Amino acid sequence: MALHPRPACSQHLSTHRTGSTLIRINKLTDYAMLLLTRLADQSGQLQSAQQLASAAALELPTASKVLKLLNQAQLLESVRGAHGGYRLAKSADDISVLDVICAIEGPLGITECSIAPGRCDHEGSCGYQGNWQLIEQEIRGLLSRLSLNDMRRPLQLGFVSSGSHPIPITLRNS
Repeated sequence: MALHPRPACSQHLSTHRTGSTLIRINKLTDYAMLLLTRLADQSGQLQSAQQLASAAALELPTASKVLKLLNQAQLLESVRGAHGGYRLAKSADDISVLDVICAIEGPLGITECSIAPGRCDHEGSCGYQGNWQLIEQEIRGLLSRLSLNDMRRPLQLGFVSSGSHPIPITLRNS
């Protein structure tokens, strides 16, 4: 089974046509990455919501909604006025994929029990709660080490450089 990381803040797993279960990133989070990478390419220059929407081929209301969420999460700075717009609030190396996911979707958790104790009705009889929590920690760790800058270029199998921290990326044949 291939994992496609998505925060399960809403705890929804979807079934692909092949019947395999996927953990998915929602569209707004994907759009957030598009908008953020466009801003990272602008080296601190202000970009209007219209400019960003156009560059990312998004409808203006959708882009505006995403930009508002990113601004509320303090990943963006916004400047009002005729010459206003948006820019990254910090370096692209200092914005993690986890930051973006949490800004759009809320806290990361792949199961109810991995978010916080007491949220699952089966905690007392479940023998693998600790396993889910360990899996969630590994996913969270990887997403927190992958930066916006890393996402601007193709990731390579092996090691991904995130600032000064190499990130091992391995795939297992199933």
